[in-house]
Amino acid sequence: MKRLHILLTILTVLALSTVACLESTQLAEMQPTLDALVDRVDALSGDEPVHSPGPSHSGEDLGEPTVEFTLRTDSEGHNLVFRGVGGEIDGQANPLLVVQPGDIVQITIINGQPAEHDFVIDEFGVHSGSVRQMEERITVTFLADAEGSFEYYCSIIGHRAAGMFGTIQVGAGSAAAADAVSIIKHPADLPAPVGGRGPQLVQAELVAQEVIGQLAGGTAYPYFTFNGTVPGPFIRARVGDTVEITLRNETDSAFTHSVDLHAATGPGGGGEVTQVGPGETKVFTFQALNPGIYVYHCATPSVPHHIASGMYGLILIEPTGGLPPVDREFYVMQGEIYTTEPFGTPGLLSFSHEKMSIERPEYFVFNGAAGALATEENWLSANVGESVRIFLGVGGPNFTSSFHVIGEIFDRAYAFGSLTSPPLTDVQTISVPPGGAVMVEFTLNVPGHYVLVDHALSRLERGLVGILHAEGPQNPDIFRTGPANP
Repeated sequence: MKRLHILLTILTVLALSTVACLESTQLAEMQPTLDALVDRVDALSGDEPVHSPGPSHSGEDLGEPTVEFTLRTDSEGHNLVFRGVGGEIDGQANPLLVVQPGDIVQITIINGQPAEHDFVIDEFGVHSGSVRQMEERITVTFLADAEGSFEYYCSIIGHRAAGMFGTIQVGAGSAAAADAVSIIKHPADLPAPVGGRGPQLVQAELVAQEVIGQLAGGTAYPYFTFNGTVPGPFIRARVGDTVEITLRNETDSAFTHSVDLHAATGPGGGGEVTQVGPGETKVFTFQALNPGIYVYHCATPSVPHHIASGMYGLILIEPTGGLPPVDREFYVMQGEIYTTEPFGTPGLLSFSHEKMSIERPEYFVFNGAAGALATEENWLSANVGESVRIFLGVGGPNFTSSFHVIGEIFDRAYAFGSLTSPPLTDVQTISVPPGGAVMVEFTLNVPGHYVLVDHALSRLERGLVGILHAEGPQNPDIFRTGPANP
């Protein structure tokens, strides 16, 4: 019997590994099968099935709730979400739930899918138990007796990674987190193509700014930035241009900063001549000799500290005659953030040199913040039939990206940022090293949400996700639900 138990356990692990490779919508469909497999293992091994705990505080009389929320399990594109029902959160995916210290909070979960879900808030001891049937409901009630920002999530395997998590804010949170500014660079914020113009002088001003920025809901971090955003400004020129870079360090900065442009031919890419202390300004000039898409970053020791804290961006040197026209262009960069505090800790976090030195980031981010490009305010937007070009760079400082857009195939991928080499065609995923960049192009054929990921998918659980939202008519010849011949 012991051997049988071990064998069944191995089979269960293999099944779980298979499930982890599925898209979230497939995962939901597979959940009943997974549940049955686990129960079968328990039965054959002579153990009683392990059931989820019941609703939190079921034995406590907390009195009448002072604030109530209703959430419905749902999907959004390839993601699983909690959808707000009623009131100010109606229709919102993973809404921010705001309560006050001392509130008796009641949250009702309605199952909107034929799959198992639950609801957990670790800090308040909340675990709803499972809902499995369509429209099944379960309610949790708890006392909000701690102030700050806390994560709620679904603990069913794979569901948190697929997007089922949000924030409950109790009180105002820390003053620093409440006052933190957005450092997110909008992916559509980049200059127009240079076209067929001749060489000219291109001037770019970079301003080193140290700011307390929003890393996640209720969480702030001391960022180093170029011009107040992560990544910094997208610089655009062409081969033969004279590029003049002005770097100014704000007077209230605590650190010296600099800039190294990988597109510049000269000592340190400019890093040696742009070491600027607080309140200082320095200028240097270079000629754009080689076309390509290049990273720039701060080159002041500790260089990885400055990079990990947000000081990176892209500079595009277009070839003679410019790039072929496309309908939409987007600017996305991936990075890591090393905090002393664990992932999800509310309040103002601090930089950890120790974690950086052993390459143990707490957060992976697109454009500076956890889930920055996964909200309607900042996601990539295009229409069916349009051609899309994404410039994807990796600030790092340590991890290579396996860049992938779920549901799309890159018609052309310009590996390593080279624009004069023939592009790779029909590419599913492309590797981009730290300090490297790539340009990918494709055409949208079907409306919906296309999820941007690093296909090292555990990084999604640490904030690395974005959405390309495509609007337009359905295209059933290319994609539709149901059988081929109904």
